[in-house]
Amino acid sequence: MAEPKKYQAQIRDVNFGENVIVVEPCNLYECSIGSNSFVGPFVEIQKGVVVGDRSKVQSHTFICELVSIGDDCFIGHGVMFINDLFSDGGPAGGDQTKWKQTFIGNKVSIGSNATILPVNICDEVVIGAGSVVTKDITEPGVYAGNPAKKLR
Repeated sequence: MAEPKKYQAQIRDVNFGENVIVVEPCNLYECSIGSNSFVGPFVEIQKGVVVGDRSKVQSHTFICELVSIGDDCFIGHGVMFINDLFSDGGPAGGDQTKWKQTFIGNKVSIGSNATILPVNICDEVVIGAGSVVTKDITEPGVYAGNPAKKLR
């Protein structure tokens, strides 16, 4: 029986601000985490991601390349960020030219198990738990559902 190639979770080449708390195990590489921020266990944050100051990323969250998160944000448990829209009917794989960017403003709270497609979300937005954000959000407020719609 063949042995698999094994990798361990790691923290590598991360630009940390001051007073950052990271709960291991997690996989953080070639990203930036702002001052006074928190990263919970079982989180993956990929290269090029920027997480602003005083932001919290809770456990089991996946933040893929091309995501920028502002200051004073809360990212709930199990939130998934997506950068590949399967525009050709399947995964883009290593073809990064098909990946899209996501920008999250300041003071944004994203509830547990939400899915965030490549969008722009303005400042002072709340995304309800389990929501799927498929379009840009340009007005502050509370959004929920699949697809997420403004509630108030």
